Amino acid sequence: MQVFEIDNVKIYNLSSGKSLPDWLTERKKRALLKKNVDLRRRIELIQEFDMPGVSTSLRVSKDGQYIMATGIYKPRIKCFDVNNLSLKFERCLDSEVVTFEILSDDYTKIVFLQCDRYIEFHVGHGRHYRLRVPRFGRDIAYHRPSCDLFVVGASSEIYRLNLELGQFLAPYVTKATEINCCTVNESHGLVITGSGSGHVEAWDPRTKTRQGILDCAIHCTDYDYRNDSLPAITSLKFDDALKMGVGTSTGHVLLYDIRSSKPLLIKDHLNEMPIKNIEFHKQMDYVYTMDAKVVKIWDKNTGKQYTSIESSVDFNDLCVIPNTGLSMMAVEEQKMQIYYIPSLGPAPRWCAFLDNLTEELESSAAQTVYDDYKFVTKQELESLGLDHLLGTNLLRAYMHGYFVDVRLYKRAKSIADPFAFEEYKKRKIREKIEQERPSRIKIEDNLPKVNKDLASRLMDIDAHKKKQPTNLLKDDRFKALFENPDFEVDKEAEEYKLLNPVLSRLDKNKVKTKSVNTDIVQNIEEQEDKDSDIELYESTEESSDEDRSWVKEVKKQHKIIKYKKQDVDQLDNSNKESIYELNQAPKITSNIRSITKVSKASLGDRLAKEGYSAMVTGTGGNREMKFTMRGKKSESEKHKKMKKHYQERKQIVRKTGFLTKRKLPKML
Repeated sequence: MQVFEIDNVKIYNLSSGKSLPDWLTERKKRALLKKNVDLRRRIELIQEFDMPGVSTSLRVSKDGQYIMATGIYKPRIKCFDVNNLSLKFERCLDSEVVTFEILSDDYTKIVFLQCDRYIEFHVGHGRHYRLRVPRFGRDIAYHRPSCDLFVVGASSEIYRLNLELGQFLAPYVTKATEINCCTVNESHGLVITGSGSGHVEAWDPRTKTRQGILDCAIHCTDYDYRNDSLPAITSLKFDDALKMGVGTSTGHVLLYDIRSSKPLLIKDHLNEMPIKNIEFHKQMDYVYTMDAKVVKIWDKNTGKQYTSIESSVDFNDLCVIPNTGLSMMAVEEQKMQIYYIPSLGPAPRWCAFLDNLTEELESSAAQTVYDDYKFVTKQELESLGLDHLLGTNLLRAYMHGYFVDVRLYKRAKSIADPFAFEEYKKRKIREKIEQERPSRIKIEDNLPKVNKDLASRLMDIDAHKKKQPTNLLKDDRFKALFENPDFEVDKEAEEYKLLNPVLSRLDKNKVKTKSVNTDIVQNIEEQEDKDSDIELYESTEESSDEDRSWVKEVKKQHKIIKYKKQDVDQLDNSNKESIYELNQAPKITSNIRSITKVSKASLGDRLAKEGYSAMVTGTGGNREMKFTMRGKKSESEKHKKMKKHYQERKQIVRKTGFLTKRKLPKML
């Protein structure tokens, strides 16, 4: 079942989904249903609701118990029993059916108009009688009070076949050269016909005379509609005793009151395709109008469109189940289509489960609270410049971040990073070029481009498992982890080293560390040996060997980060000093006054002016004077006291290496 929404109206396509071929055995069908999820989820409202090639027309009986459909090839009719939701019978015919009418309340009396000028009558057991009309027929209509069957076609005459007498009566002669369609009003029995010249003629079967001619083409050839060809009448339908709908070959639908020659409303399909069928909703003021591409549902009072149904194949006929929201279409395809619109009415009694099904689907698709919000962390807020909104109603705290409105997030993102879209386009173009133009030399490597170490570690773990390994690399849920570079693990980050000391230690065994890191680690280990007695006195609780190793590793990572920061600070200071020497020193110019002014200044004034720099460069030549500033006395004295304290502690602490455990004597 397919659900789509057009003009805020939900439409359920009950005929979508895969179908099983007829030549499969029941055993194979059950096996396919177990394997294929799409086949299990499909809804087969009526079994075998299809045709071998194309379906041409659809009708529902007056009692609502039977649905009949005709199609090709071979020409046939199918009757479906809605109480059992299955096929009741199927009959093959001699020629293709143009249209047909159900004469009784059930399936026992049917008349078919065929393409080879034959009219065929069927009863419950099969074909009853077959006769031929003088000209090729295009439409038929049955007048119940007089038992007359009207046949129109490629002539100016309306043929009358009386079913009570079993003979042709005198035809009605019209002013048209050919007649495309006809219909009978069930309230007062007026017969109307639509001609190829755009005229509608009305005949009274009681007096057997023409009651009037209505020119519909004149209202469809105005400048507003811009039609080059003369519109022909292609469909007719009565709404009640006084109102009727007229469809033209140019895609216009005209609603008339039979007491007036001017249309009440003109609706244009805007695709210049002939209107094939018109149906009126009995409970609501809506009209169904169908051409080959679309079925439009609109308000008959205002002409405003309510919704529309489109299909990839052409429509041939439309059948609306009375007083419900279910409609069926005969199409240029094997499967006949069924659509259900809950807003137009409930489901029929024989498929009442559709209401429960649609209610469950609507409740499961309810919108959550945070659909219109974007989750961001505090670091992302700072990068976007939205950290000043903390504590306001615009941010909603959740876990380790905040929910912010999507519109505000997009606006802030565009301001903070205006070239993000251009970079995204370049990245996509680069990826597409790489896919279309792969490298000539291909190295067989199962590892992805992103997070190779993590992928290799997962593959090693799966290889050691006795059970069948679950390959996370092929799992769609974790696909982006190994494809999107935004998810790549940064092993140089402080968080990674502090939170994952064991992983960082494993990485050191696999990858050779830099010489700078090895020197730092050696210095740290020497300090740890010296400070082992401090840890002995500071720790009051005993811990296991694993905990100690883990604690040592964490401390080591802390100290590595600390030393790296110190190195970076020293480099920054040295860079600042070199820049200071070049920029702040007096420039060598040919101006003698500036040179003498600087040379006459005393050393104290120069130091005060230059901010107590450690180096003073002369301007009269290449002379330099260097000063080493003394450190603070408090720091040197503190260092001496700490050193003396450690030496005293080493002398006091007794060694415990000679102590051994004595075994207790065994008790007899």
